[in-house]
Amino acid sequence: MVIRVPALPRPGETVLGGEFAINGGGKGANQALAAARAGGAVTFFARVGDDDFGRRALDGLGAAGVDTGPCIVDADSPSGVAQILVDAGGENCIAVAPGANARLAPGDLAAAGEHFLAGNLVLLQLETPLATVAAALGRARDAGCRTVLNPAPAQPLPGELLALVDILTPNESEAEHLTGIAVSDDASAAAAAEAMHR
Repeated sequence: MVIRVPALPRPGETVLGGEFAINGGGKGANQALAAARAGGAVTFFARVGDDDFGRRALDGLGAAGVDTGPCIVDADSPSGVAQILVDAGGENCIAVAPGANARLAPGDLAAAGEHFLAGNLVLLQLETPLATVAAALGRARDAGCRTVLNPAPAQPLPGELLALVDILTPNESEAEHLTGIAVSDDASAAAAAEAMHR
């Protein structure tokens, strides 16, 4: 759910927004959609609620050619949603209620069967539980897949998890969270990248 606002509100402030839209999304879904649009054969695995948001997400991805067959529909939890505020300059702030995705457990990976590891690349993000991300990375590594991790939303990541990641794709704030180096220009970005390689 996206609301365009003239300026992002400060804590305690209410701002009157303009345009409102309900779009499919989530970091994983957006990445799957982008990969499909780039011509990739994409299988998406997640847990969604048995609700309108879940149906919209799966239908939208399916219409774009993404295989959503392995997804789990959870009758006991709502689908995850995000409220995104976007200001006139394009800056945003996002709050996520993970819903059913917070219940995606390592044991659920069996539901994906060979679909989950059929590709040559496994792309993950951190809107699902860290234990599930770690288990998925381990299965991908065991199958000989390349792994990509979008470390968002930012959180501390154990070294043993990072050791399973071939490509890490942080933005500026995530790089700072992982390294303690504020990224504000090319030099600080290079320093943060170097720190992540250690």
